Amino acid sequence: MLTSTDRLVPSPEVILRDDFEDAAVLFHPHTAEALCISAVGVAIWRALDGRHTLAQVAAAVATECDAPPDTVLEDTLAFVERLYRRLFVVPLPEGEQR
Repeated sequence: MLTSTDRLVPSPEVILRDDFEDAAVLFHPHTAEALCISAVGVAIWRALDGRHTLAQVAAAVATECDAPPDTVLEDTLAFVERLYRRLFVVPLPEGEQR
């Protein structure tokens, strides 16, 4: 289970298609799985840079969306956990700095 102190990055194989009006699609070619995500999901995805913890990502999204930080943190953890279980995101490789 992920925690608020984890730092993750998008899997290099995953493709983000965000040229739709109200949604985007993440596609993992090795698993042939696609996920439709909202604009908030895209904001979270783009913030997963390995430098910021999930708590920091959630705080930035909460500010950007003018939403309650506790709720956004809980939702961010659940969303990223879903991505993690499906191999869309991975931990920052040990020893790698970003």
